Amino acid sequence: MPEYKAPLRDMRFVMDEVFDFAAGYEAFGLDEVSPDLVGAILEEGAKFAGEVLAPLNRTGDEEGCHIDNGVVTTPKGFKEAYQQYVDNGWGSMTGPTEYGGQGLPASLGLVINEMIASANYAWSMYPGLSHGCAAAIRAHGTQEQKDLYLSKLTPGTWTGTMCLTEPHCGTDLGLIKTRAVPQADGSYKITGTKIFISCGEHDMAENIVHLVLAKLPDAPAGTKGISLFIVPKFLPDANGESGERNSLVCGSIEHKMGIKASATCVMNFDDATGFLIGDINKGLNCMFTMMNHARLGTGMQGLCHGEASYQSAVTYAKDRLQMRSLSGPAAPEKPADPIIVHPDVRRMLLTMKAFNEGNRALAYYTAQLLDKAHYSKDEAERADAESQLAFLTPICKAFMTETGLEATILGQQVFGGHGYIREWGQEQQVRDCRIAGIYEGTNGIQALDLLGRKVLGSQGKLLMAFTKQVHKFCQANEGHATLGGYVKQLNGLNAQWGELTTKIGMKAMQNREEVGAASMDFLMFSGYVTLAFFWLKMAVAAQQQLDAGSTEAAFYETKLVTQEFYFKRLLPRASAHKEALEAGADSLMKLSAEQF
Repeated sequence: MPEYKAPLRDMRFVMDEVFDFAAGYEAFGLDEVSPDLVGAILEEGAKFAGEVLAPLNRTGDEEGCHIDNGVVTTPKGFKEAYQQYVDNGWGSMTGPTEYGGQGLPASLGLVINEMIASANYAWSMYPGLSHGCAAAIRAHGTQEQKDLYLSKLTPGTWTGTMCLTEPHCGTDLGLIKTRAVPQADGSYKITGTKIFISCGEHDMAENIVHLVLAKLPDAPAGTKGISLFIVPKFLPDANGESGERNSLVCGSIEHKMGIKASATCVMNFDDATGFLIGDINKGLNCMFTMMNHARLGTGMQGLCHGEASYQSAVTYAKDRLQMRSLSGPAAPEKPADPIIVHPDVRRMLLTMKAFNEGNRALAYYTAQLLDKAHYSKDEAERADAESQLAFLTPICKAFMTETGLEATILGQQVFGGHGYIREWGQEQQVRDCRIAGIYEGTNGIQALDLLGRKVLGSQGKLLMAFTKQVHKFCQANEGHATLGGYVKQLNGLNAQWGELTTKIGMKAMQNREEVGAASMDFLMFSGYVTLAFFWLKMAVAAQQQLDAGSTEAAFYETKLVTQEFYFKRLLPRASAHKEALEAGADSLMKLSAEQF
């Protein structure tokens, strides 16, 4: 059975030596978040992920979830693992102290979530969605709603979901038909069917809090008429405990390609009692708080599956004997050489390694931005962090899941025929990772969001704020003794980034289809350049350690070699995306629908 071990040294490198999390915690007055505390949390998180959750990954996939008369039962061991998760305080780490949380920074929570999701992504979805639900209530709920629901969601006594789409509308939420009828007591009666509701029904917690998008009878058409409602599975009683069963039920669970141990539910609401959260007809604005949280989490899915797949692939490549090295026997005492000696196997492993470690740096940087947005006392710094998060969120979601899927497929390929067989675990990684590019807004939707709303919609301001940061880094390192050539390469791509945006904007003034035609290639170009920036930051940090005579020379040399591989073997893909998007919309739009 495949094993997962949290890559603590790689994690600490990014946290301590690239982004200096400790200095950030000190700057925000988080004196209690000491290096010793962080180290202890990481060690214990690694144990929980590797010893409790990882062994349930394959068995959970094989058993899946069961439904009987609307009651969903999770695979063996899931409920017990969740109780241990709650008892040990993992779910409450980053929650507000006034509601039973520990008040630890989001950045530390994200690192722990990486371990948990890498060990068992399907299991991680049950508590994972609760964090987004709590964030939406915290941002938009009344004080009464916060006091009632956050006191249960924060420690994990109750879990949460978000109920958006319906059978007929997919991502176009303006078409939803679920209705909310006002009642004399201020509540609403919610009626409708929601599909693809992750963890909409299960046996792991005593109550489930659904956030449901619906329309009032007199609501305006389209997205302007959507409101958001809290619809609990069990209505809270006078003491705030789970009381009377609400009139909602899981109609069925989906038979899926992957993440089979996560219950994906069809939820039927039949005059269910709900409570408005936020303002009438402003539900989508409220839900974006949860959706953005979920999109960052989904981006992490690419990293998590890629990391788990890589660990198995490296172990296999060192053990599997097949053929001889082209330059002569590498292990003459054996009947054949380990396949890790072969250039193409190394290409696959290095591609996985470069994407995983680059994506980790991107994810941890966004986590640090979350800290700044929450804790900084400087209004300008908070605003800058929010702007960067808005810009980077679609890149995290789409680029990390595209490259994460590529990594899992390469991991499967390293195993050859054994990668197609269940017992080795790689085919599950591929199946489980495949959904990441689809849900929380497909990657095509993320690309439109990045180019249309975030870049062109801000007249390039969000992009320029980030490219300016890259430019300053390049200026500061242009004379670097060992990395200067790579700095020059990055600086050139960074300049092209802005030039491409101008070109697309000018074309779009004549033909709006140009935005949609360019968007996916623009997002991938953006992702490759962004990772190049973070890889150089890692390389600079590694070189500093080598120059200082570090006793971990092999570790830092590995970083430099992987950075070199990324720039020489993967970053050239950015130029191909540039050429493709410059080709324009004509080649995509010439055919009529009938000609397909």
